[in-house]
This record gives sequence, C-alpha cells and structure tokens, in this order.
Amino acid sequence: MMARACLTLLAAGASVAPCAAPIRALIFSGRNNHDWRVTTPFMRKVLEDTGRFQVRVTEEPAGTTAGTLGGYDVLVLDYNGPRWGEATEKAVEAFVRSGKGLVAVHAASYAFGGLRVLGEGMTRTDVIEPAWPAYAEMLGASWSEAEPRTGHGDRHSFRVKFVDRAHPIAQGMPETFVATDELYHNFRMRPNVHVLATAFDDAKMRGTGKDEPMLWTVQYGQGRVFHTALGHDLAAMQEPGFQVTLARGAEWAATGRVTLPASLETQPRPDRVRAQIVVGGHDHEPSFYAAFEPDDRIVVNVNPHPNAYGGDLRKRIDVLVLYDMVQEVPEGQKKNLQQFLESGKGLVAVHHSIADFNGWPWWYEEVIGGKYLLKPEGSRAASTYKHDVEMFVKPVAKHPIVAGLGPIHIRDEAYKGKWISPKVQVLLTTDCPDDDGPVAWISPYPKSRVVYLELGHDHWSHEHPAFRTLLKQAILWAGGRLGKE
Repeated sequence: MMARACLTLLAAGASVAPCAAPIRALIFSGRNNHDWRVTTPFMRKVLEDTGRFQVRVTEEPAGTTAGTLGGYDVLVLDYNGPRWGEATEKAVEAFVRSGKGLVAVHAASYAFGGLRVLGEGMTRTDVIEPAWPAYAEMLGASWSEAEPRTGHGDRHSFRVKFVDRAHPIAQGMPETFVATDELYHNFRMRPNVHVLATAFDDAKMRGTGKDEPMLWTVQYGQGRVFHTALGHDLAAMQEPGFQVTLARGAEWAATGRVTLPASLETQPRPDRVRAQIVVGGHDHEPSFYAAFEPDDRIVVNVNPHPNAYGGDLRKRIDVLVLYDMVQEVPEGQKKNLQQFLESGKGLVAVHHSIADFNGWPWWYEEVIGGKYLLKPEGSRAASTYKHDVEMFVKPVAKHPIVAGLGPIHIRDEAYKGKWISPKVQVLLTTDCPDDDGPVAWISPYPKSRVVYLELGHDHWSHEHPAFRTLLKQAILWAGGRLGKE
C-alpha cells in the first residue's frame, strides 16, 4: 500500500522519497458546533489518500497524556467544545513546543474562548480573552465579542489569495483558489503570526470591506502550527483548495517541509473499475450510493435517464450498474447499450432493474437471463413482490462474486413469479416462500460478464455488509478484475 502511494506521488511530481516514513497524525474530534461526524472522517480520508499520513482519531481528547501524544508527529484539531483539563492541555503545549506540529481547522480557532476579568466593573463587551491563553498563542489568534466583533458575514464563494508564495505550503500553487465557505473576520491576531493567504471580505456580503487572514503559520517553541479559517462543513471541504492546503499544511507542521504536489487531483488509475450507475423509473433510497464506499478499487458516477446511454459508453465505462426500471429508450441509446455489451464490457443489474425492457427479448433472454413480468404474458401470471421480508440467503456456487460470503440473514423485498433462464449460473438462493429461490446469478450471455442481484431494495439491504460485499465483488468480476471462478 505504502509503496504504491509513494509511486503515485512521484508520478504526480512530488519530491517525497520513495516509501518515506509515514507521518503519524492524530485528530482531536468529538465535540464541535459544526458537523464533526462528517468533517472528521473526510479530513482523515484527505490526509490518508495522499499516501503520506497514517491517521488516528480520538473523540475524547480529555485525558490524553504526553505518553499518548509521543507516538505522533502532528495533532489536527476538528474540535470546539469543553476544555480538556490541565494535564492534557499541558501535554499539548509541550508536544508542540518540543518540535511537533499542530493544525487548527475553522471552528477550532474559537475553542476555549471565555472572559477573563482584568479589572473591577469590566463587562463582557469590554474585554474578551481566551480562557486558555497558551492556546491562543499556539494558534496565533483568538475571537472577541468586543467591537469589532469576530465573526463572519453571509456564506458565499470567494477567492483566497496567497500573500507569501515562497512558503513551502504555498510554493508551486496558483496565486488564488476558490473557497465556498464562511469568511471569518476581525480575528485578534498575535504578533507571532505569519500570514500565508487572505481573502477580501466584501461589504455586500456583510463583510468588513478589507482583506482578512485565512491561512497562517505560527512558530511555537520548536514546533510549527498551521491554521486554516476554512472548512465550515463538508461542502466547504470539498473545494480542492481546502484539501490541498490542509494536506500540505499538515505535512509542513509535522516535518517543516512539503513534498506533496500542488494539486491533489489525480489522473484516473488504470487498475480501478469505472462503474456507472443508471437510475430512473423507480423510486429509491439514497443509501444505495453509500453501498459503494469506501472501496479504492472502484470509481463510481451516476448517469440517470433519460440520457443514461448517450454517446459511446465504451470509452469511459467498464461496468454499467443498473438500478433503474424503464421500458423504452431512444433507438440510438439502445444501440449504444448493445454495442457496449457486445464489446465485452460488464453489467451488474440490481433488484428492480430486472423489470427493464419487458418487450425486448434479446435483453431479458440473452443478456439478463431473467425477467420480472409487469403483466400476465400468455399462460404466465404477472410477477409479484412483497416488501420487508425476512430472507435467509445462502451461496450455492463457488465463485469470486460470493467469495467470503456465508449464510446471509437480511430484510429485503422478495420477487416471485419471475421468468429465469435455465441457462443461468445461480450463485445465491433463498427458501423464502415469497420468492422463486434464485436471488443472484450469472447470465449465459457469452460476449460480456453479466450479473443479476435481486437483493437491494432499501437501506436495510444497502447498509448490510454482505450486500455491500456482494455488490462490489460483482462489479469487480464484471469489470474483469476477479477471476472467472
């Protein structure tokens, strides 16, 4: 894993030595007036995806000791809550002062604020100082409710401009990048701050009408601190500028140098299966999309109807994942779909997609190997469904798609009265009386790898570990990344 990450960085133009020792990072989280349950995992992923960091998270920073911190190189704060207690606070101060790194993100800039009464009769609007003064010294700034009050105007998109492009964090990056965020203003800056980047706080957005510091560094003892005022929520963190400055800032804080590239955007990896999800014609829960993550082997996009099969699919997709229910598409799209499959590309049809194209025999007889009858056909009655059924599912074949899967106990929607080709290779069956039995199979279609999975109705299955494993292994097999048997 580490060797591959090092090679990826070198290919991207980074100067990190092959297989350099990973930076050990610890994120303090668990309390915040922002959605730390989402932002902390995202920041962890940003750092780990560079291949440069090993990251751990604690949601209970109070009680952390010097011994605990001793195994780390940098501390990342996604925290704004109660103080940690004297022992932990002294341990953090000593950690940074000894030559280690600290990164503070967004709301961490006003953690531990409070009023220190400096004279008799002073009120809240007279003097606002941090309750933990050393914390403000480490971060180089603090908030104040005294005028002019620290805060922000309306959230909007704005440009962050580097004012020191020679600093290792900024070196090689464009002069500006876009943020969509809260633009903090009126920090009480300390003299030991070195500002790296600012943003103009437009009065039209209830701003100050002047440039405000956004990124800066602080030397604290022998240690290094990187502060970013950006990162209000997951949407703000999705901006590439936030991600690259976070990663480069954390590397600099930990080591005093930056080897990561000026852009974290990577080229498509040839070893990843490019899957396209097709939806439309049937309601579904968004939890379906979460079933694909995290998996470094698959990259997923969504292309719904009515343009799901537009253009030459072969150029950009390895596997189509159908979660739709349609009967007709334009003739040109139909040809694109047939061309895609005849070229040897893969297909995974999930749950209600077995009701696609009821009037196209080539599709359901040769490609899918099955059909959900929406209405009676000759002597066959229409198929039936039943929601929220307790199902006991078991593998009945030895195949990479079901490798590692034992008996499955799941709550799903059962289909009965399906037409199933006698030529399919059944992978999973159930003895549920509301179902026909086979719930996963490989079609007999000889030109590409085609799989059907009946499971997958709603969040009960989408969140089931066995369903997620089954879905991913089906995609990998259909994309030619797993063996035939």
